[in-house]
Amino acid sequence: MTDRSASLPFEAIARTIEQHVPELVEIRRDLHTHPELGRGEVRTTALVAERLERAGIGVRRLRGTGLVAELGAANPSHRIALRADIDALPIREQTGLDFASQTDGVSHSCGHDVHTTALIGAALALKEVETRLVAAGVGARLIFQPAEELMPGGAQDVVAQDGLVGVDRIFALHCDPTLDAGQVGLRVGALTAAADQVEVALSGRGGHTSRPHLTQDLTYALAKVVTDVPAVLSRRLDPRAGAALVWGSVHAGGAPNVIPSSGKVGGTLRMLDAGIWEGVERLLEAVVHDVVKPYAIQAEVSITKGVPPVVNEAGSIDALTAAVTGTGSFVAQTPQSLGGEDFAWYLTHVTGAMARLGTRTPGGPTYDLHRGDLVVDEAAIEVGARTLAGVVFAAAARLAGTTTLGGVAPLSTVADR
Repeated sequence: MTDRSASLPFEAIARTIEQHVPELVEIRRDLHTHPELGRGEVRTTALVAERLERAGIGVRRLRGTGLVAELGAANPSHRIALRADIDALPIREQTGLDFASQTDGVSHSCGHDVHTTALIGAALALKEVETRLVAAGVGARLIFQPAEELMPGGAQDVVAQDGLVGVDRIFALHCDPTLDAGQVGLRVGALTAAADQVEVALSGRGGHTSRPHLTQDLTYALAKVVTDVPAVLSRRLDPRAGAALVWGSVHAGGAPNVIPSSGKVGGTLRMLDAGIWEGVERLLEAVVHDVVKPYAIQAEVSITKGVPPVVNEAGSIDALTAAVTGTGSFVAQTPQSLGGEDFAWYLTHVTGAMARLGTRTPGGPTYDLHRGDLVVDEAAIEVGARTLAGVVFAAAARLAGTTTLGGVAPLSTVADR
């Protein structure tokens, strides 16, 4: 079988990115120090736009925040899209780093600053080899997406603003602190889970805690929702669906001797089975109402549909494999997780794949995402940038069914040395 990576400019990509590593680390630390929440990423958008425009890369700002950049052929035979999410989380940073967040209660605790910086690095490398793209009739679209952490997320904003028009394949990375820096986790098929945002609001007659029989004891009923609803769902849904309802917030009352008249609980419902996910709302509502019925409490259930699972296409994983190994990194196997990712919405329109970017220092501690103490090995930035730039050529070569991409003279690759 012909090695399609043999003529791709992986060495030139790796060399260019290596030259930019000090600047990329500086950019990442700047972003990390100044995190912004979803749909409020004004400074982040401006920083990315300025650096790309300075490199001579055309930029189109999206409505609100975020941007799309274009490289390569003006009317390409194949267009490959790369996506990075740019928003942060409402989590207070606890790392003690010199470049820790200066925004109170907000931090890049999911690694989106790394995603953003890696895509900037990929853009600079692709600009360096842009003549190869043009000669091959290949376009590269870079999507710096806002609001991934929100439901509904920014992926649908990008789609609504024609961000996927003319795109043949799309790729993204997500930080994974269970993999070492230098490793990229790949998986064919489902990579993440479906996820919805759930809120249950209760209302009833409050009163004095000395006379609960004269009230509807809303706090007790709310506690039953917290414990019993997940338990009932575990018996009403096929265990193979991998469903997990986990609460993240509970609010009721303000005094220890007063039964409140209202309260609410919020959380996420996640599952591995997309088919069951499609129709779970009615079951969840019915279970909540059955749980609170003995307490004569009124319940209002609000379900915000979040994301379907990210399902990676086999050919796109082949292209990522070529990009990872061709630019000097290592492929690792990765399992499906219960995490949600709005990159999944792109894959309902365009074929593609998401990879896991290792961020753990080899031999160092394993951190977790969505925690204020997350620390990332910054060597991952270079790996991510090389992978994203390389997959543009690897995916285009697969689509063209060729090893030369327009007959341009081959460049040696990392894999050839």
